[in-house]
Amino acid sequence: MFKTFMNRYGTPLTTGFFIVSGVTGVALFFHWGPTALHPIHEWLSMVLLAPFILHLVKNWTSLVNYARRKTLYVPLIIAFAACIPFFFQAPSGHAGNRQTAFMALPVLEHAPLTQLAPLLHMDADGLVHRLQSQGYTVASGDQTLEDIAKASGHPVNDAVVAALQNPHAGGPGHGGHHPHQE
Repeated sequence: MFKTFMNRYGTPLTTGFFIVSGVTGVALFFHWGPTALHPIHEWLSMVLLAPFILHLVKNWTSLVNYARRKTLYVPLIIAFAACIPFFFQAPSGHAGNRQTAFMALPVLEHAPLTQLAPLLHMDADGLVHRLQSQGYTVASGDQTLEDIAKASGHPVNDAVVAALQNPHAGGPGHGGHHPHQE
């Protein structure tokens, strides 16, 4: 029964999960697609190990023959050597990772401007003005960025960026309410 299962499903399962791992890996490399790709890639690559082991067991004789003919060693050395440069990369200069930003977004989206403004070193009125100056409809500092985005017909991510970017200082979170000078 195990041999039948191995012969029937070992290679097809390996192929299927390898395709998923490869496609999601390419999408992550080029920053395409939704944030769900990251956990899909990580978890299903771990699941790939099970059919890979089945595939190895099924093809064990062939693998041993590759080793005897010494044709297995060069590809393995190349594969492992390809990993070495990644251990010597200069640090990227940032703490955390993209997942940290994805975890912070819901907090920013659902916090009233009165709570968000102090994080940006300004008062709620300054944040209201910042958003209004970028075309957002804001009734009060008690609104959330999610509510403001809906009322303004914009994606909530754009509202978060608008709140974080100070159009007068050229970067996020600098200064408070500054009147326009014309």
